Amino acid sequence: MFSKYKKKILLSVSFGAFVFLVFSLYADFNNLLNAFNQFNWIWYPLVLLLSFGNYLIRFLKWQFYLGILDVQIKTGTSFLIFISSFVMSVTPGKMGEVLKSFLLKEETGTPVSVSAPIILAERITDFLSVVLLCITGAFVFDYGKGIIIATGSVFIVLVLVLSSRFVSFKIISVLSRIRFIGAHSEKVYASYNSIYEMIKMKPLFYGLFLSCIAWFLECLGFFIVINGFTGVSGLETGILSATFIYAFSTLVGAIAMLPGGLGATEATLTGLLILLKIPKNISVASTMIIRVATLWFAVILGVITIQIYQRKSHHRITDF
Repeated sequence: MFSKYKKKILLSVSFGAFVFLVFSLYADFNNLLNAFNQFNWIWYPLVLLLSFGNYLIRFLKWQFYLGILDVQIKTGTSFLIFISSFVMSVTPGKMGEVLKSFLLKEETGTPVSVSAPIILAERITDFLSVVLLCITGAFVFDYGKGIIIATGSVFIVLVLVLSSRFVSFKIISVLSRIRFIGAHSEKVYASYNSIYEMIKMKPLFYGLFLSCIAWFLECLGFFIVINGFTGVSGLETGILSATFIYAFSTLVGAIAMLPGGLGATEATLTGLLILLKIPKNISVASTMIIRVATLWFAVILGVITIQIYQRKSHHRITDF
C-alpha cells in the first residue's frame, strides 16, 4: 500500500519545490529574502505548535470515530497510525490517508471496508468546518460567496443522502448492477453502515465542533505569520481577515483535488494578501511560511512517525 504511493509522494514533493520556485521568481528572489529577514522568527515555534494542536484535535476526532465503530486499539498505537498517515497529505484529495485503515487492519483485524469511511467522515466535517470558518468573511469582504455556498450545499446534500438508509440503499442497489461493485456489494454495505453511524446528528455535530477548533488553530497561526513582519507598514491584519483568507485558500486547494492543494492554495493565499494591499514579497513569504508550518510540517511528522511505528510494530510497511 505505502510503496504504491511512494513515487507519487516524491513527485508531489518535487512539484511543491517547483511551486515555491515559481513564487520566488514572482516575488523576486532578493526581495523575498528581504521579507524573510523581516519576519520575527521567534513566533514560528508558536505557529508550529498551533499546527500540532490542529493534529491533536483531529486525532481526538479519529478516536471518537473509532469508538463509534467499536474498534479496540491502544491509544499510543492509534496515535502513531494517525500521524503516520500525514505522509500521505500530498496525495490527491488526501485519499492516500486510507493508509490508516490498512494499518488499522494489521493491528486490529478491522476490515478496511469498515474503517475507511472514517476518512470520508473526516473529509465531510473538515469541509463543512472550513466553510463555516470562512463564510462570515465572505459576506464581510464580498468575495468567494458562490464557491463557499456551493461547496457547503454539496456536502450538506451528501450528509442528507447518507443519513437516509432508504435513499442510500436505493443508490447502492442501482450501482450494484455494475459488475465490479456488485461483486463487492457486501463491502459496500459494510462501508455504508459505518458512515451512517458517524453522520448521525450527535456524532456529526461533535465531529464538526472538533474540526472547527482544529482548523481555527491554523487560521490563528496564519494570523500570527501575517502580523509577524517587523518594519513593514500596513500589515495590521485582523483575525477575521486572516481566518477568511486561510480557510478560503484551504477550501480552494481541497476543491482543486491537487496533491496537498499544491499551487492552488499558494496562489489563493498570495492573491488575497495582495488584494489587501500587502506587498508582493511579504505576501509570498507569508504563504511559504504558513505552508511549511502546516502542509510540509505534517508530511515531515508523518515520515518520522512512520519510522517509529515500524520499529514498534511487527508490521513492516516499506523502506522509506
